[in-house]
Amino acid sequence: MRRIRRGDDVVVIAGKDKGRRGTVVSVLTDDRLVVQNINMVKKHRKPSANQAGGIINKEMPLHISNVMLFNPVTGKGDRVGFRTLEDGRKVRFFKSNNEVVDAS
Repeated sequence: MRRIRRGDDVVVIAGKDKGRRGTVVSVLTDDRLVVQNINMVKKHRKPSANQAGGIINKEMPLHISNVMLFNPVTGKGDRVGFRTLEDGRKVRFFKSNNEVVDAS
């Protein structure tokens, strides 16, 4: 089970986009993820048979240590822990206020 998953709201805590919020688009490996509209770069694309060439904006991967899960109760980024409930489910929870992240 991962601390940060696809679809989570995260806050960037280091780098050129520090302080910005976004949604995780994909988790690439154990330590890299892509966040929507964060870490944008200009990419010079060569035209091919199915796509036009030109300069495009593209999201590049971030290291997982540079983001924190956004806690809507506190309005800030928060650390995440794991806990097993009485019914045997393993869930994530925010360390600051012990709120469960995945209520489903």
